Amino acid sequence: MKRIATIALTALAPISWGSTYFVASELLPPDRPLFTGVMRALPAGLLLTALARKLPTGRWWWKAAVLGGLNIGAFFPLLFLSAYRLPGGVAAVLGSAGPLFVVGLAALLLGERARLRTVLAAVAAAFGVSMVVLTAEAQLDLVGVVAGIVSSASMASGTVMTKRWGRPEGVGPLAMTGWQLTAGGLIIIPVAALVEGAPPALDGKAFLGYGYMMLINTGIAYWLWIRGIGQLSATSVTLLGPLSPLTAAVIGWAALGQALSPVQVLGMVIAFGATIAGQLAAGRAGATAAARPKAGSFSSAEETDRNVSMDLTGDPVRR
Repeated sequence: MKRIATIALTALAPISWGSTYFVASELLPPDRPLFTGVMRALPAGLLLTALARKLPTGRWWWKAAVLGGLNIGAFFPLLFLSAYRLPGGVAAVLGSAGPLFVVGLAALLLGERARLRTVLAAVAAAFGVSMVVLTAEAQLDLVGVVAGIVSSASMASGTVMTKRWGRPEGVGPLAMTGWQLTAGGLIIIPVAALVEGAPPALDGKAFLGYGYMMLINTGIAYWLWIRGIGQLSATSVTLLGPLSPLTAAVIGWAALGQALSPVQVLGMVIAFGATIAGQLAAGRAGATAAARPKAGSFSSAEETDRNVSMDLTGDPVRR
């Protein structure tokens, strides 16, 4: 039951991210995706860091910067570039490939076995998402495709490295989330200034939208995601990712009057079913791994990082 509760709470993160398009299109200034990225990440990161009342120490200054760069600083701009250069459906499908990157990286860096059932679940989820969001008019752009693939790989790498590095002794998910969001927001600032120029004028709707993005869509959502990474396997968490485009499709239908064809409904069923199947497969794999004798363990994430061939499943945190 505890695992189910953890999965349910972690799933709230991608569900929240599925509301991003609706909020951006209805409340935020147009054509300012990088400024939006800064407003999402930096205030939320500073707030969470202040609430946690902990700053990085030692090597965790650069580790937090690397994780923040992978999960936020590189991911947001590349994602927005992909969204601008490609139809939304194509960008969403490229994003849904993230679980496949995580499966491979987790096998390489974390020793999480890439089971056939997990790979099939990831492929089925991506296929289901493609049925929901792709249209016959979708066209490919090389720059957009590369940006979409690299953005997925960036977040997948951040997810796996967060799991691998764990967190310092006595530091919880709140502080880890705050550090990453702050670092990511600071990375985006110069890019936003160079590409978009001065910040836009904000009205009441924009303040409402940015407030939601900062507190719910980013601060709480990333805290739940990183908390989930600490308690579940890397593949289990990333296989919740398809819930984001599915949520976006449901919101588009319910709030914006966008029609859902029978093919799209079937795709939603396939993607959601694959997500559930992925959790069952990951749960069985985790139970099998827990039953095996461990080669050894370390008392802190710092020691774990020195020898990744040892036990890496203690209590780390991720994306």
